[in-house]
Amino acid sequence: MPTSPITVAVTRTVSPERAREAAAWARSGQDLISTWPGYLGSGWIRPDPESPEWHMLFRFADEQSLAAWEQSTERAWWVSTGEGLVEHGDEERRTGIEGWFDEPSSVEVISQAPRTPPRWKQMISIFIVFYPLSVAANYAAAPLLGSWPIWARVFATVVVLTPVMTYFALPFVTRALRPWLLKR
Repeated sequence: MPTSPITVAVTRTVSPERAREAAAWARSGQDLISTWPGYLGSGWIRPDPESPEWHMLFRFADEQSLAAWEQSTERAWWVSTGEGLVEHGDEERRTGIEGWFDEPSSVEVISQAPRTPPRWKQMISIFIVFYPLSVAANYAAAPLLGSWPIWARVFATVVVLTPVMTYFALPFVTRALRPWLLKR
């Protein structure tokens, strides 16, 4: 089974008076992580210049690369240098479609965040997966569900296809279409 890129979103709290120090700390972390095998990109965003919440997003090619980074002595050292400067908060991991199409809401970007494809390209990439998969599922299910009312047949196929789309088909297609999706 092919591996999927994984995006990690970490919330940190920074006193607004220490924003410059925190920005330098963040840049040093980005310099360090950027040399790590499997690293695909990262960035810091703030909802507002006076906000104490900072959000770090970083992306790795697969779970193994991310785990190697998280268990490294380099990362442990970098995190320890932020003690007293930043307070670590929530962490969220994303794979599949939500990690590909999320668009950050505003702000102070210390390094370039991944570009988000235009909605029409997102729509086409979803259609390329959804239509053939839906036709195949309905064709295969017709002998079993043919006498069911239409709402029940649609419900049954959606329940089966949603995990297939989310965890397998869409990540595969978005990886295959990535150059086109991100091309301006």
